[in-house]
Parts: sequence; structure tokens; C-alpha cells
Amino acid sequence: MATVETSSRQARTYGNWRRPTSAGLLGLGAVGTGLLLVGMLVVVLVLMTRGMLDAAITAVVILLLLVLLMVRDSHGKNALSRISNRAGWWVARSRGTNVYRSGPTGRTPWGTNQLPGLASTIRLSEHRDSYNRPFALLFHPSTANYSIVIGTEPAGASLVDAEQIDVWVADWGHWLANLADEAGVEAATVTIETAPDSGTRLRREVETNLDDNAPAFAREMLIEAVDRYPAGSSIVRAYVTITFSAAARQGGKRRKPDDMARELASRLPGLTQTLQATGAGAAHPLTAQQLCEVIRIAYDPAASVLIDEAHAAGQPPELDWNDVGPSAAQANWASYRHDSGHSVTWSMTGAPRGNVQSGVLGRLLAPHRDIARKRITLLYRPISPARAAAMVEADLRAAEFRATADAKAKARDVMSMRAAAATAAEEASGAGLVNFGMLVTATVRTPTEEADAVAAIDNLGATARLRLRPVYGSQDSAFAAALPLGLVLSKHIKIPAELRNNL
Repeated sequence: MATVETSSRQARTYGNWRRPTSAGLLGLGAVGTGLLLVGMLVVVLVLMTRGMLDAAITAVVILLLLVLLMVRDSHGKNALSRISNRAGWWVARSRGTNVYRSGPTGRTPWGTNQLPGLASTIRLSEHRDSYNRPFALLFHPSTANYSIVIGTEPAGASLVDAEQIDVWVADWGHWLANLADEAGVEAATVTIETAPDSGTRLRREVETNLDDNAPAFAREMLIEAVDRYPAGSSIVRAYVTITFSAAARQGGKRRKPDDMARELASRLPGLTQTLQATGAGAAHPLTAQQLCEVIRIAYDPAASVLIDEAHAAGQPPELDWNDVGPSAAQANWASYRHDSGHSVTWSMTGAPRGNVQSGVLGRLLAPHRDIARKRITLLYRPISPARAAAMVEADLRAAEFRATADAKAKARDVMSMRAAAATAAEEASGAGLVNFGMLVTATVRTPTEEADAVAAIDNLGATARLRLRPVYGSQDSAFAAALPLGLVLSKHIKIPAELRNNL
């Protein structure tokens, strides 16, 4: 991420985000170019051994495959990827894997309401750090990862000087860059959730501090505020999830939950203290009970009122990890129904082009009247310094190849080459490199509100200069990935990300 300062009187801007590319012919990547060359060789061999007709049929098949790789939509998806996605969805629906039923009468073993899909194998345990604070530890057996969740209290940018905001953004950039130097860090996510306020916290606070000898007028004012304030008000919660590898080093022995907990117990205070300097406010690790409540409310939004009332009555519910999932869920092509909620999840396919200011995501993060619950999740994959140097140099060579492949270079290719050169220079001077993405989830109460929520997200994405695309055919997996569970999606995909980027 590059910083551009044009004048002390103007706001600071940020930009120079780049998607890794590979050099290739005819707009194809390295893999696509390899398929082209191999296909030409195959056609020649068929012509020599089988004749002209068979060679022509082979050439048409190979040409059709290359056309599917070259034709891309506005989100950068080629036709072959879209066809395979549709075929995978058809197979999942024919097998019934898009329908989930749990509980005593469901399909899950033991009659529990365990989490569905990618999160079904996650195990939860609770430990204490060096400050004697309890923290929840998530273990992912399928990917051999451990995750911790940190709750934050961000104050926001209202009535804050621009200089202080710039300092927060700089510290956040340093915090992300330092993740690459943290031993065993696989990924990090930031989840900002907006939800309607039930008013139970305000009522409990007022009733606790209300003086019996207070004037009648003041008492009536407070009671009226308690009754009217929750109508239309919202609360904002933020969580930071850090995922670690079970192996201390690549190829090393995997550590057990107790061993990993002892190591993270000493590292967690440092992570929370450095996070506070980024404007995140008071950072504290989430306990197992708090994490269970967050996941339970996400899958069953109607349970939030009951949980708030239980806390207000001084009787917090005791939730078990095996019972925080939905009792019924069904993934559709472009939506996801779960207990009392209907959700749609989008993924970011394009970062803002050009330079933007620090508040570019302000309207997207703010509560919206057409969306009952909104969840914005930023996904980060820190890259080690050794690998980052090779990546930026390869990206620079690919950009130079594209800019010089034609006799008259395109303006976009020239700008891409300059941006790649700037990224390589920044990395050489010590800047960190991080892969990032975004998931946006909108949850409503009834199916009739879904159309309004979709229109609202489309408008909010445009104000943030983001290119958002619904996660077609994988709404259930995207919904789980947007939760503070520490899921690393690239480890659940059969085709490696490096291969997909080179197509």
C-alpha cells in the first residue's frame, strides 16, 4: 500500500493495490500460454499420425478451451471458471449437500446443533493468557490451524483530527506488516458487524444507576429515553481473528491444543497492546462463552434479544460449542437461509482503482436501514519477506512483458508497469506485502426484504469504489468464512491459488 502526499493542506490518500499477474500470450497467463503451446504441438502430432480431419477436430477442441480461458466478465472470471462453478453447484444440489438439518431430528450425529459445512470440524477450548485473561482457542483439524479471536471497541473517526486518523492508519499498516514476522501466522481477519440494538444494555445501565431520590422530571426523562432510544438504533461490534499454523516451522511436528495454548498465552498480550494503537480501542480476547454467543446470533438472529435479556437479568446463557449452529439451513445459488435469517454474501473482485482516502469504507461499514444485520470481513494473508521479494519481481517482469508485447503499448499496461515498479521499490525499502480480500454479508428477517438488501449493498459498494460479486453457488461457505472463526478459504480449495492466478 503506497502513501501519496501532494500537499500539507490536502488529505492523505492511499492506493497502488495490485493483483498478482503472470506473463502470457493473447491475454493468457503462464498456464494458459503453456496450454496453447502444448495444444499446437498436439495438433501437429495428430496431423502427422491420424490425418487432416482428426487434426482439425483436435484444433477446434483446443481452440474452444482457450476461448473459455480468454473470455472474462467484468469481475475477471473466465468462462471456464463459471462453467465449473455451475457444474459444482448442480452436483451439490443433486446430492442434497446444500440442505442442512441438525438437532434431535436432524441428520447430524449425536443430535446436536453443530456448525455446518467448513466449520463442522472446528473444536473450541478455553485457556488463560499471561495476564490471567480467559481466551477461546479454535482448532481446525482439516487445515491444522489454530485461531484466537480478539474483541475490540473502535471509537470511530467522528470528532477526531485528521492527523490522528493518519497515525491510526499508519499503525494499522505496521501491525499488518508485522504479522509476516510473527512466527506461524497464516492469516488474519477483521470483522465489523452492525446489528439492531435491543435496548437491554441501556435499560440495565439506567436502572442500575437510577437514584430513588432523583426528581420526578429527571426520572421520567430517563424512562422515556430507555423506551424510545432503541427504536431504529444500531450497535457496532468489531473482531480481529488471527490464525496460526499448528507446525512451528514448515515440515515440523504439529502441536497439540495445550502446547499451542501455552505459546499463545505469552504472545496474546503483545498482540492486543499493539492493536490498541491502531484505533481499535480496548482490545481483549474473547472467551469461549462470548464466542459461542457471537456465532449463535449469526446463525439465528432472533436469539440476540433473548441473549441480551438473559445478560440484563444477570443470568447469562451457558452455550455449548456443539449447539451454536443452526437447526436448519439451506444454501441456494445466490442466497443462504439459516434459522431466523436470510443472508446474501458478496466477495470483493476488485479493489478501488486509483487513490482513495482513509474514510472510503465509511458508508459501507455504517448501519443501513434496509439491512437488519451487516457483516464486513477483511481477509489478510501476510507474505513472508523472502517470498515477497520474489513475488514483486515476478509481477514486475510480467507487467513489463505485457507493456512491451504490442507495438503500441496500452495506457493501462503502462500504468500497471509503473505500479508494479513502485511496489517492488517499496518492498525493497522494507515495506511488508499482504494479500487481502473482502466478504460482505447482509442478513434480513424475511425473504421479502432480500431485494432491498441486495440493492443497498450494490449502492454501498459503489460508494466505496469496490467491485463486489455475489458468491454464487457457495453462499454457505462464504457465510461461514465471514464469521470470526479463522477459516482460511484458500486451504479448502482443491485448485491452488497460484495455479488459478496463472490461467
